[in-house]
Amino acid sequence: MMYKYKILFLISLMTGTMISISSYSWMGMWMGLEINLLSIIPLFSNSKNMMTNEAALKYFITQALASTIMLFSIILMSSYTIDYWQNNFSMIFNSAIMTKMGTAPFHFWFPEVMEGLNWMNCLLLLTWQKLAPMILIMYNNNMILFFSVIICFSMLISGIMGINQTSMRKIMAYSSINHIGWMIGSMIFFETIWIMYFMIYTIITINLIMIFKIYNIFYLKQLFISLNKNILLKLFFIMNFLSLGGLPPFLGFLPKWLTIQTLLMNKMIVLTFLMVIMTLLTLYFYMRITFSTLMINMNELNYYYKTPLKNWFIMILNFLSLMGLLFSTMIFNLY
Repeated sequence: MMYKYKILFLISLMTGTMISISSYSWMGMWMGLEINLLSIIPLFSNSKNMMTNEAALKYFITQALASTIMLFSIILMSSYTIDYWQNNFSMIFNSAIMTKMGTAPFHFWFPEVMEGLNWMNCLLLLTWQKLAPMILIMYNNNMILFFSVIICFSMLISGIMGINQTSMRKIMAYSSINHIGWMIGSMIFFETIWIMYFMIYTIITINLIMIFKIYNIFYLKQLFISLNKNILLKLFFIMNFLSLGGLPPFLGFLPKWLTIQTLLMNKMIVLTFLMVIMTLLTLYFYMRITFSTLMINMNELNYYYKTPLKNWFIMILNFLSLMGLLFSTMIFNLY
């Protein structure tokens, strides 16, 4: 049961993001981010679970630190006496925003906070909480070399750290860091691709997290047991996971395809090459999980067994994420 006060904080959370992305001044954006932060802490907290309280505290401390650095850089950028240092302050500002978002190498808090939350809060952290910082970076993305280094860090760290994980929440966190790298790459030259990327990533993440929530899956072993009897759900899970990795027949490939095309058109050949090569690391652990899910048949007793999925909303979302690339290709070829 959802507590009534949480609806109020959810509305406040969304309002904070909207204030931030529609503001005319840097101070307005900072204020929107603060409202957003103060609204999400009660959503994370749960008096019956100490892990969520710990995660909320970690999140609050990190975000408060990033907000302070962001405010410091805004004040310095606003004073016209030090134009010579403008680029340096802009870099500090972008780094603070990336700390808020969990981009590598400022990702130290992100997997730890994810590990302490339930799936609905994880969904909020993976999708909605990325929206405002991403748009703020879009307003201030004139440092291509700095962003290229950040993209390479995100790809490399998410690939190496994700291989060693058995927790589904940490795997989703490192996957998110990888996708943040792709999203930053997509917004450097053409913002519309970022909007498409963010929407598609949100759809695929909702698909996967709905499956994890309904079957109460938090670790790989639980995943193998829960999907043992349900072949349709197993198929949907595998397809969605491969779509998240960006394999061609699925919808997740479309934004990556457009990002690669845009970067190549703007002569960013080395960055594109590095992005594609380093994403293969994340694709490796995705495929390892999907192959294990497909082949491992566990005979342990599963006390938390549910009937096969009959939720039409999840079915439609799964169908969209599996067939979306086909429809998108057909629509684009009409013009």
